[in-house]
Amino acid sequence: MSVGSLASSIVTAQAGNTQSQIATTLLKADLDAEKNTVETILGIGEPSLNNVGPGVGANVNQIA
Repeated sequence: MSVGSLASSIVTAQAGNTQSQIATTLLKADLDAEKNTVETILGIGEPSLNNVGPGVGANVNQIA
């Protein structure tokens, strides 16, 4: 095996490793987004006041 082909195979392997790392990072981000969507649909996670009537969750100590 020549030095050129050995160097070429090393560079190719490193490029493949980099592509795999990027793909793994993007896949994890996509799965996290899907998880958040499912949790939102099921109502799991942090409580939200988005679907309550006006005045609910407001400051009780307000002076009229």
